[in-house]
Amino acid sequence: MCGIVGYIGANSASPILVDGLRKLEYRGYDSAGIAVSNGEHIDVIKTKGRIAQLEEKLAAFGKLEGHVGIGHTRWATHGAPTDENAHPHIGGGGRVTIVHNGIIENYIELKNNLMEKGCVFVSQTDTEVLAHLFDLYYNGDPVETMAAVMGNVRGSYAVAVLVADRPNEIIAAKKDSPLIVGKGKGENFLASDIPAMLNYTRDCWLLEDGEIAILKKDRVRFYDSNRNLVKKSLFHVDWDAQSAEKGGYRHFMKKEIDEQPKAVRDTLSPHIKNSVVDLPELSLSDEDIKKIGKIHIVACGSAWHVGVAAKYIIERDAEIPCEVDLASEFRYRNPIVKKGDLCIVISQSGETADTLAALREAKRRGAHVVSIVNVVASTIARESDDVIYTMAGPEIAVATTKAFSAQLCVVYLLAIRLSRALGRMSEKREAERCKKLLALPEQIEGLLSMDDELKELASKFKDTKTVFFIGRGLDYAISLEGSLKLKEISYIQSEAYAAGELKHGTISLIEEGTPVFAIATQRELFEKTLGNIKEVKARGAKVAALISGDHPEVDEFADYVIHLPQTHSDYMPSLDVVPLQIFAYYMALERGCDVDKPRNLAKSVTVE
Repeated sequence: MCGIVGYIGANSASPILVDGLRKLEYRGYDSAGIAVSNGEHIDVIKTKGRIAQLEEKLAAFGKLEGHVGIGHTRWATHGAPTDENAHPHIGGGGRVTIVHNGIIENYIELKNNLMEKGCVFVSQTDTEVLAHLFDLYYNGDPVETMAAVMGNVRGSYAVAVLVADRPNEIIAAKKDSPLIVGKGKGENFLASDIPAMLNYTRDCWLLEDGEIAILKKDRVRFYDSNRNLVKKSLFHVDWDAQSAEKGGYRHFMKKEIDEQPKAVRDTLSPHIKNSVVDLPELSLSDEDIKKIGKIHIVACGSAWHVGVAAKYIIERDAEIPCEVDLASEFRYRNPIVKKGDLCIVISQSGETADTLAALREAKRRGAHVVSIVNVVASTIARESDDVIYTMAGPEIAVATTKAFSAQLCVVYLLAIRLSRALGRMSEKREAERCKKLLALPEQIEGLLSMDDELKELASKFKDTKTVFFIGRGLDYAISLEGSLKLKEISYIQSEAYAAGELKHGTISLIEEGTPVFAIATQRELFEKTLGNIKEVKARGAKVAALISGDHPEVDEFADYVIHLPQTHSDYMPSLDVVPLQIFAYYMALERGCDVDKPRNLAKSVTVE
């Protein structure tokens, strides 16, 4: 959600800034712009629309001179996507230029005060308020000025500032929104996410909340909000730069679907040794686990669907009561969290604003927090008591696929570890489970060959207005994910329901030709789900059934049958989800949608 880049060094800033913004396109945006200082003045070029439109404006402007600059891709929060609302924003008649991620909650109050002092606003954004506020407090000392601004704003922010009379530096700060400083040789970089810098450096500093950074080409200094110097350690990025590129694929989403066998293997293999689950990242002893009163699982979006699956699996294996909360609701419902409870937070980016706030609330109330995240040293990872990383590598497409699958794997491992500690998982049973887990990558590999079958199915359903997904137990959890995948990238109205709830109202929506995906891969619930398939089929639905095992009776009632390999019931979600991802992908293509950058969505949701 929004992206920031910055560069200071000996090279031309403009192409580096544009390249960095392209690497952040996956975060979601509706406008883009850059500001470059040539030592005498700051040029700002910005536009609504895509980076391609920004490049057209840059070409029309001519060569943009300068070795210092900042750039931004905006996802609209305050004001519509327009040229005026695009970043960078200017304050003080051109003295201050700023880009900003986040939301300033008291911007109206600040704006009114600034207008009384004679400030003139040209946009509807909260960011322009920051530009004028910085100019108001500016006294020649950038650290003191930034600290004063930070002391007067409420909300979340990552900001980068150019000041006309300080042409050889970039001023940056953050609170509740990610910001990273990259270290080069005779040059330094700024970005809201690592991919923007991978072409130039692998060494970076991670800003903490309340910290201020002053970037010069040959050094970077960090300060806390009290203006004290802060010594920070470098973080080295191990990602292969090519893994953040398409590698010949038409879309990142398809590439990432195909990378799931590797993501699953890389997440599972290091944690299974001699047929035993090994989770050294989990600091809880067996005695600590025995004292857990309740497990709170908190997440957003697809990660919440992993949490729904986790509840079924952990309660079944470990018999510890679990609650699953949407992170955006958790801290506002006065959750009953007690000392000794376990809180599992799940986030691909490790920066999800609602999930981070829920984490802090759970810790405040005494819970031990374990996070499942994909980005090393992200804020959620750093603030958790324990962190178990998913080894999915960089995920660029807005719609998650491989990160979702890797998160499921960590849930499987955790369930076994908890169950063993409580004496509910024998050595023999654990060995059998581990064997099933290690077979998943090859099974997923086999499912990737269903491309043609699912592409054809998508061509038949492409003009539909509504699609329903139904299932029971873990099949319901994956119905939620299949429905979300479809709606977020193809823009089809799609809903998921626990299959047993159909007769309590939803079945009234089924009419002749309505597509219904029925997931029926939980053996103990198969006959119940088959009954629900019959119910919707009797009312004219076109049924696509996902089944595992030999169930010839399904052919009588389903129009399309998708056959999946068999594994332990707990691990079927890893197989169920793959054809649903592929189907959603081809539905989006059939409908001419922007698969990797669906409208109105952002990869990393860093504001509430």
